[in-house]
Amino acid sequence: MSATQTDGRPRVSIELGRVTRLSLNRPAQANALDVEMGEELVAALKLASREPDVRVIVLSGEGKHFSAGGDFAFIEENTRLPREQVRERMLRFYNLYLSVLDVPVPTLALVHGSAIGAGLCLALACDLRVGTRSARLGANFLRVGLHPGMGATLLLPHVVGPARAARLLSTAEVVSGESALALGLLGEVVEDDALREAGERVAAQIAKGAPLAARRLVETSRAGLKRQLPAALAREAECQADDFATEDIRTAIAAFRRGEAPVFNGR
Repeated sequence: MSATQTDGRPRVSIELGRVTRLSLNRPAQANALDVEMGEELVAALKLASREPDVRVIVLSGEGKHFSAGGDFAFIEENTRLPREQVRERMLRFYNLYLSVLDVPVPTLALVHGSAIGAGLCLALACDLRVGTRSARLGANFLRVGLHPGMGATLLLPHVVGPARAARLLSTAEVVSGESALALGLLGEVVEDDALREAGERVAAQIAKGAPLAARRLVETSRAGLKRQLPAALAREAECQADDFATEDIRTAIAAFRRGEAPVFNGR
């Protein structure tokens, strides 16, 4: 795996077993997604995929959040780089995290706190999602001056349908766990202190199924999505590369530093 954090902790922790548990491990940064964490996630998923006894992978976040989205430093750095380099960086970033779609067993995301932007996309790439009532989920890309990325334009319609996806993407609305359940973003909602127990229950149910059939099922269920994914990611990376050169993204960065909502001028 890639280098650990300055305090010696891995960015992604793993507990191998029949139910394998992976945890995003940057709690001080609200588990913001960066390249190094993505590399560690890929390594952990490959390790789990090589174990024949693994029946299900459960993905969660340490601390108060699942993931608040893309790392701010990564986003800001993109505004200073050439367009083609940004496009390539974004494609690589997307593919690191969406490698969750390549594991041969069912995946379950446990969502608490924030699952925003790229963090939401990571949860959507999992086969199942359980969340807390107090969770906050949103595809807020337009609020930060960016075209949606990391498969949002494909994953959201796949999970909630075209009309609901269009609303969530266009309004950049952040919804509660209860609203997420009604929209179909979450399959089950529990009280905040019951998330781990709910995850164990669902994972145990999955693990009881016939393992060979379950592995074929995830191939079947993801097949249509994975056929469309390369074109969707290419389009998103092109659009985001354009957006990183705009005044709007710089406006958003400056506003967030002041703790204010950005006011865009379309330049």
